[in-house]
Amino acid sequence: MTTRSTRTPRRRTVVALAVVLSVLAGFIVRLVDIQVVNADEHVSDSMDWAFAGTQELYGTRGAIVDENGQTLAGSILLYDCQLDPLLIRQTDESIIAGKSDARLWQEVSVDVASITGQTPDEVRGIVSAALAENPDTQYAKLKNGVTTEQYRGLVALAPYIQCLQHPARAYPDGAVAGNLVGFVGTDGEALEGLEKLQNDCLAATNGTRRYQQGKDGVIIPGTEQEEPAVDGGTLQLTINRDLQWYLQQLIAEQTQNMGAQAGAILVYEAKTGKVRAAAEFPTVDPNDVDATPDVDRSSRIFRNWFEPGSTFKALTAATVIDAGGQTPTSTVVASGLENFPGGARVRDSFQHPAYTYTLAGVLIDSSNTGISKFSETVPNQTRYDYFKRFGIGEGTASYPGEQAGLIYPAADWGAQTAYNTSFGQGVTTTMPELARAYGAIVNNGVKMPLSVVESCTTADGTVIEPELPEPEQVVSESTSAQMRTMLENVFLQAPYASQVAIPGYRVGGKTGTGEKADLVNGGYKAGVYYTTMVGFAPADDPEYVVVVTLDEPTKVTSSAANATAFQKAMTQVLKTYRVMPSTTAPEQLPKFG
Repeated sequence: MTTRSTRTPRRRTVVALAVVLSVLAGFIVRLVDIQVVNADEHVSDSMDWAFAGTQELYGTRGAIVDENGQTLAGSILLYDCQLDPLLIRQTDESIIAGKSDARLWQEVSVDVASITGQTPDEVRGIVSAALAENPDTQYAKLKNGVTTEQYRGLVALAPYIQCLQHPARAYPDGAVAGNLVGFVGTDGEALEGLEKLQNDCLAATNGTRRYQQGKDGVIIPGTEQEEPAVDGGTLQLTINRDLQWYLQQLIAEQTQNMGAQAGAILVYEAKTGKVRAAAEFPTVDPNDVDATPDVDRSSRIFRNWFEPGSTFKALTAATVIDAGGQTPTSTVVASGLENFPGGARVRDSFQHPAYTYTLAGVLIDSSNTGISKFSETVPNQTRYDYFKRFGIGEGTASYPGEQAGLIYPAADWGAQTAYNTSFGQGVTTTMPELARAYGAIVNNGVKMPLSVVESCTTADGTVIEPELPEPEQVVSESTSAQMRTMLENVFLQAPYASQVAIPGYRVGGKTGTGEKADLVNGGYKAGVYYTTMVGFAPADDPEYVVVVTLDEPTKVTSSAANATAFQKAMTQVLKTYRVMPSTTAPEQLPKFG
């Protein structure tokens, strides 16, 4: 029988248990809310606590490769190493107290210094200075940019040495294509060349790792949040690495043999517009930029302009054929010195009586007076329009800070300038512009946009090709065919013919000896020239245009100074791309009418 006296304690027990269960349920609900429902929010809030930490996650800068995928620029892993001064002090205290058999920091610092290249006193000073500023600090920078071998040696010494990965740039072939590829700074910032121009393709996006840690520096499990890094894309160039290497050796030799200030070789694929090599001397090794003077750290090919001299006669000849009804055998009478309307005077580089020159003969003998007379068959504005259509003064947008040629509007030409422009004076151009123009002349009249970049492949595999202008028909196929024949005759009948001949192949081209402007005193420098040779092969079906330039050669001051380098360069190009030899004979054209 249950009495009131027995029911009261039981009721009290039930009530107490209910209260306890209610409180416990409240705690459970709150715990679920904190650790499950709103866990992300609370973890995020915890990042602002005193012991929140972050770590930058480095993405890898994309590689630059040649047309065959050979690496011209790539990323390697270096390490930024740091010390834990508090742990060093605690470890030494444990050793002195006989609680640890580890080595004292005094001894370990000697080994650290031998690995990093610092002195023991420098290494110890890092720790002493950090502890003097904050006795509880757990961070002091030891050294940034240590190699993988150094990293392994350091972390094996003691637990208070830690290193974080830090990608860095490396150029496995040194100066090969260094003028094009460019370089980055020690901080990873793109400073020059295609590294800079194509930085949007190559640059990685760094990520962040955020976490909460205890007073001992140990990361608290479950508090880590990560925004992963995204690697940069792979930039593929049109350049052939092996051909580039060969031509760099070649132009270095030719430049020094001719006593020139600088030299360059540009290889342009006429049917595609792709640059297969852009070699120059002097040039830069991106692995050791400081060893190179500032003036040699970029590309003269893309940043230097010059008066093209007689190479421009081919553009004038193509114009008067296409727009003036002339042919390779059309004639003019021209002597070594001619006076023209408006007081203009034109002189040839050699004295001669009045010759009845064919247009072909004018190119073969490189007669200034002869091409000036042919230029009169079309209006000045027409010649200007054709020069612009050939791409003179337009640039190529292929290199950061690229220079473009300069040609004034025909309305601004005086009497002398009107004739001078016909043979490459009073106008400037660049090697890329000149190569592209000759490409149009020999490629059935079609100008292909010049390019040095094949594509960018992003980290997710997307291939992005550069946006290029559409090909343009500059002159007719008939004009192009006549120009090929005339330019082949130039190389067949010129005094340097034997120096540019390539056994088994038909070759054509033109030379130019441009005067250099005196930027201090005005006018031109006396006896100082910029020499150019432009050629193409095979002449019966042109595949490649090669441009060779020398800046102020002193051993031979005419464009014949370029002949040896041109012949060797074109020979190597034809071998590299396995171009079949010519199977037909050239047509011989008369010089005189």
